[in-house]
Amino acid sequence: MTLEHAADEVLLGFARALRAAGVPVTQDRALGYLAAVAAVGADDRQATYWAGRATLCASPDDLARHDQVFAAWFDPRDGLPRTAPRAASRPSTAHLLPEAEGAGGTGGDEEDVVRAAASAEEVLRHRDVASLDATEKRRLASMFVRLSLRPPVRRTSRHRRWHRGEVDASRTLRASLRHLGEPGDIAWRRRGTRPRRVVLLVDVSGSMSAYADALLRLAHRLTQSAQATGGTVETFTIGTRLTHVTRALRSRDADRAIVAAGEVVPDWSGGTRLGETLRVFLDRWGQRGMARGAVVVVFSDGWERGDAGLLGEQMARLRRVAHRVVWVNPHRGKAGYEPLQRGVVAALPHCDDFLAGHSLATFVDLTEVIARA
Repeated sequence: MTLEHAADEVLLGFARALRAAGVPVTQDRALGYLAAVAAVGADDRQATYWAGRATLCASPDDLARHDQVFAAWFDPRDGLPRTAPRAASRPSTAHLLPEAEGAGGTGGDEEDVVRAAASAEEVLRHRDVASLDATEKRRLASMFVRLSLRPPVRRTSRHRRWHRGEVDASRTLRASLRHLGEPGDIAWRRRGTRPRRVVLLVDVSGSMSAYADALLRLAHRLTQSAQATGGTVETFTIGTRLTHVTRALRSRDADRAIVAAGEVVPDWSGGTRLGETLRVFLDRWGQRGMARGAVVVVFSDGWERGDAGLLGEQMARLRRVAHRVVWVNPHRGKAGYEPLQRGVVAALPHCDDFLAGHSLATFVDLTEVIARA
C-alpha cells in the first residue's frame, strides 16, 4: 500500500526523525530547511538531500546521522512516506498545528505527532530586511502593526494603597480614630510606578540606508504603542546631524509618518559622525532631562568616520545619565560577525545590551528588552 503525504508533512516528519536520532534540530533549523526545500523544489530528491545537510546539521557527526535517516525516511518502498503529486502553482506552505483527533495513525502515535511548518509570513519575520524586494517589504510593513511595546516602568516617590507591602501608619491611625480608638485593619501601601521614557537614536547614514526605512517603521510603531499605554517614546535620527523626528512619527498612518520624517531629515544616506551628533544630543536634549533615567536605544552599525575616542567619551556620558543603554546593530545577528568597527569597539564598554536588529523577529526581542529595563 502506498501512503501519500503533503510535502511539508514529509519534510517536517524527517526533521522530527532526525531529532529522534540525536541531531539537535531546533525549530529555527526546521524552518530554514522548509525554506531551502521550497527554493530548490521538493520534487528533487538530490536537492532535498543537500538542503537538509546545509540547514539541519551542525557538526560532522550530524552529517552521518543525516545520511542514515534520509536514506530510511525517503525509501521509495511501499509503506514509507512519499510526497503526493501536486500542481506546480500550489504554494508551498505549512502550519504549526497539533494533529487533529482521529486523523491518521492509531494509539499513542498520535500524541507524538506534531504537525509543524512555517508559513511564508513566519519565514519573512526572520529575513534580513536589507535583502527583501519591494513586494516583501510591503508585506513586512503590514506586519509591523502587530508589534507592541510594554513601556518600562520606574518607581515614584509617592505611595499608593496596596494589599501588601509596608504598613501605612497614618492611614491605619486615622481608621482607628474613626472607630474611637478601637483596633482595626492594618492599611498597606507601596511606592507608585510610572512609565519610563524611551529614546531612540536611529543612524540614517549611507551604511545604514538599507535598514533606515524598517527602523523608522519600528520607531513609528513603538511611538504609537506607547501613546496607547501612557508611555513616551522620543526619536532622533543621527548621521552628520541630529534631527528630532518624534512629531512626524506621531501620525497614525505609517507611510505618511515615514514620508514626513524623511522630509525633515537633511542628512539621509550621508556620512557618519556618531560622536559629534551624540554630543549635540546630550548638550541640547539629553542631559537636561530627556535621557535622564530613560532607556536609550542606539541603532547603528558603528561605522564612525569621526573621532572614535569622542564617541567613547559621549557614550560614557550617556551611560551616567540614562537608566539603560542598548546598542542595536543590524549585523549583530549575521554569521561570522565580530564587533571590530571603531565605533562599536568604543561604544560597547558603555552599553548594557548589544542586540541584533536586522529582522522583524529581532525587533520583537528588542521590545522585550526595553520592557524589562
